[in-house]
Amino acid sequence: MQNNLYICSINMELGKEILSPLRIELTLERLCHQILEKGSGKINLCLVGIQERGVFFADRLVETMKKLYPDVNFEYGKLDISFYRDDYRRRENPIKVSSMEMDFLVENKRVILIDDVLYTGRTVHAAMSALLDFGRPASIEMLCLVDRRFNRQFPIKCDYVGETIDSLDEAYVKVIWDIQNRDHKVLLFSGSPQPNQS
Repeated sequence: MQNNLYICSINMELGKEILSPLRIELTLERLCHQILEKGSGKINLCLVGIQERGVFFADRLVETMKKLYPDVNFEYGKLDISFYRDDYRRRENPIKVSSMEMDFLVENKRVILIDDVLYTGRTVHAAMSALLDFGRPASIEMLCLVDRRFNRQFPIKCDYVGETIDSLDEAYVKVIWDIQNRDHKVLLFSGSPQPNQS
């Protein structure tokens, strides 16, 4: 099943829903299947969520993976990139640090970095720098729920994509995670200010 492509303009209606709770559940299942279909699948697999919003998505992906493939062994970590970002020294306000939950090394392993929105590529660049503190992986792949592919500032691509959105720079994506009611959704807004997407 191919991911949908959304082409949006600045005149779109405010808060357009591009992923409903059901679509997110189906997308999670598809991404899990794709992870295991590619390459060696089960061998030395590590899933690593990027703090902080990428971890909400990664938690749901890991939960889905365990439900669909209970016999597949993999490691799961949560990577804080606060001091690896290229803008952390330029901020006026103190940077918010998240927890680093990486109790394994990634040496010679297949690592899949997970984030909710891929935008400029700067977050992924920082995540790869942080990841190398835990060893030299055999490979690093990228998985995201939403890929804003026309807004890249770094040469970063996504290997596994939930939805692709082509939009103007002024538009922004908001991913809402309702952990209690599972009323997750993804909205597209047409104006500023943008949330922290990178």
